[in-house]
Amino acid sequence: MDILTAVAAIAVLAAVFGLLLGYTAIRFRVEGDPVADQIDGLLPQTQCGQCGYPGCRPYAEALAKGEAEINQCVPGGEATVLALADLLGKDPVALDEAAVKPKAVAVIDDKECIGCTLCLQACPVDAILGAAKQLHGIIASECTGCELCLPPCPVECIHMLPIPQELTNWRWPYPAAASVEPVRAAA
Repeated sequence: MDILTAVAAIAVLAAVFGLLLGYTAIRFRVEGDPVADQIDGLLPQTQCGQCGYPGCRPYAEALAKGEAEINQCVPGGEATVLALADLLGKDPVALDEAAVKPKAVAVIDDKECIGCTLCLQACPVDAILGAAKQLHGIIASECTGCELCLPPCPVECIHMLPIPQELTNWRWPYPAAASVEPVRAAA
């Protein structure tokens, strides 16, 4: 009888702990990838698509899975590449040459602007100021040069002007990878 009581007690305890474990698994379930969340927190959230992904979150998920390189975020620049390298334990690399265009800022021609507000809706960083049927303007310090405001403009009054390289925005380029041939010992 004592053995039967012990088996029943263990079965009851197993059932209680099983139910408790099941409840905690449902209650405290993790939605998404925590590494992708950390990566997404480092990205500039411009949703510009310059990295080849439709937004910062898909790029963060691709980085977390190891499907993308850390050097594809142009608006984030060198600081983001360094932060991603630190987080993921990778060596920092230069920004992707294919993604890097000459830095530019959008400028609206005030004689052509009709105040349609289509550029306001397209700007992912809210660098365009204005209202319906009013002249719009660009906050140059906020513009990432993503060019997403160009296609919706019906009168093509937005132009991209290159930012001249000055001491305040110049960065030392990463050294090019030189191909080194092995030295052979003379026989």
